[in-house]
Amino acid sequence: MFKRIGLVGKRQVSEVVETLKKLIAYLQAHRVNVMVDTDNAPHLTDSGAKTADLPTMGRKCDLVIIVGGDGTFLRAASTLVDYEIRLLGIHMGRVGFLTDLTPPRMCEQLDQVLAGEFTEERRFLLRTTILRDGEALSEVDALNDIVAHNANIARLIEFETYINGQLVSCQRSDGLIVSTPTGSTAYALAGGGPILHPSLDAIVLVPICPNTLSSRPIVVDGDSEIEIVIGPRSPTRAQLASDGQITFDLEPGDRILIHKKRQHLHLIHPPGHDYFATLRDKLDWNLEH
Repeated sequence: MFKRIGLVGKRQVSEVVETLKKLIAYLQAHRVNVMVDTDNAPHLTDSGAKTADLPTMGRKCDLVIIVGGDGTFLRAASTLVDYEIRLLGIHMGRVGFLTDLTPPRMCEQLDQVLAGEFTEERRFLLRTTILRDGEALSEVDALNDIVAHNANIARLIEFETYINGQLVSCQRSDGLIVSTPTGSTAYALAGGGPILHPSLDAIVLVPICPNTLSSRPIVVDGDSEIEIVIGPRSPTRAQLASDGQITFDLEPGDRILIHKKRQHLHLIHPPGHDYFATLRDKLDWNLEH
């Protein structure tokens, strides 16, 4: 079913390189053309795999397999989403909500995937535009979350939040997390937000350490237009982070516009994938006997 497969791995990790070598040998034995990312290609010169950057994989591959943790997956997904290509993750990180396969069983599970036995789901991303004095300064995408936060320890920022043009709140806090269902098990969960099932078309807004106990997380429709306005007298410097990476320094008066990105991420899972089993495993919900 998949004639050309791209491989992306976490950088400078010997275990990842060994896993990539096994994957290349396995896929070549199944007569699949293999491309490997430019970061790991220097360690795989004898493998026979072609070297390609992410945009090239997006244009030419039928499937991209990502080896690493959720961070590696997020970085690759932010580029590959524009090509709406199928993605599959092999878990070699700490938590791994986005990576299903494990190295000991990956060949067995890939037998099923290559035979067309898998489930597929779509995940949406958030597209964010930063406006200053009416001018668009930057655009970023996030699969997990967009976070406006203070850049100084133990200082609060002032901001207003609007949903579809209606004022929701004026608050002072460490910031605000705007999360997709995918990101609801990441920073938003640590901030006290709810877990959203990935199939939901919804966005959750979670205040970070607000100075009022009445500030609570809010879940809104996934097609909502969200705007955050940094207060003109905000006493501290603010920053914007996309999927945990600092992307922009904010100034008083800046407007942050957030909405659903048009392109979706296409994730595939081996047969038997169970989201609730993943939650039980990753969040330690199983009782000990």
